[in-house]
Amino acid sequence: MAYDPNNIFAKILRGDAPCFKVYEDDMTLSFMDVMPQAEGHTLVIPKFPAENLFDLDPEYAGAMAKTVQRIAPAVKKAFNVPGILVAQLNGAEAGQTVFHIHTHIIPRRNGIDLKLHARGMADFKELESQAEKIRALIE
Repeated sequence: MAYDPNNIFAKILRGDAPCFKVYEDDMTLSFMDVMPQAEGHTLVIPKFPAENLFDLDPEYAGAMAKTVQRIAPAVKKAFNVPGILVAQLNGAEAGQTVFHIHTHIIPRRNGIDLKLHARGMADFKELESQAEKIRALIE
């Protein structure tokens, strides 16, 4: 499949679609997942038109990993959880639903099941509040 420049994450990068921004630098953008699997579910995407890991420029892969390492501790603190699930899906068969490479940062604790991926839209006021909590803790 060829990269679709009209996918939702490409639109967000261009400013054609809104997001609840957590962090941005020259090579990456982090924002709240609007269909979260858990409270605080945050995404990190590269500013590079790659569908998956196999299409991603290595320099952007490194930048994405660096941003994940910066955002994940803030998510962990913001939601007071003992663990963080970091996931990156490649291809529809792996569960990828938006075909612009992205990494999921999902707060985890025992006894709380994950919601199904990409099923239900979250309350936008809650997402903005969650983004603010995370932003305040980024070091």
